[in-house]
Amino acid sequence: MNALELKVPPVAQVIITAAVMYGASRIIPSLQFYFDGKNMFAIALSIIGLSSGIMGVVQFKKAQTTVNPHTPEKSTDLVTLGIYQYTRNPMYLGLVLILLGWAFYLSHFLPFVLVPVFMIYMTRFQIQPEERIMTQNFGREYQAYLASVRRWI
Repeated sequence: MNALELKVPPVAQVIITAAVMYGASRIIPSLQFYFDGKNMFAIALSIIGLSSGIMGVVQFKKAQTTVNPHTPEKSTDLVTLGIYQYTRNPMYLGLVLILLGWAFYLSHFLPFVLVPVFMIYMTRFQIQPEERIMTQNFGREYQAYLASVRRWI
């Protein structure tokens, strides 16, 4: 299983998950739902998600550290300011919010099942390996950060 760690780009995972969500929404029509304003809600979630991701990238750029999810060992600075005061993974949280927006847009219950699957995959194969590397690189300072800021929200 370690062979998958830090291998599949998070954006590729989102695209794969979104495609599977679309396919799932086309089966079992009785599981579809509708509510007034669903499209606006979907757009709002997606905008919040995109904003979260952008804020994370901006903080990394300010710190002049890598944003490449395949090379966390190249991190030169522990970023704890801005949005990183509230979530350790604003970029991944943003992807989850975009997928939730997509699920609401599709208006089918099955896509909602895939969002936690995406989160579990990201936690196991992307976030936990990153956390191990960051612990090696930044030691006690990172351990203190882990204790004070949640992984997702």
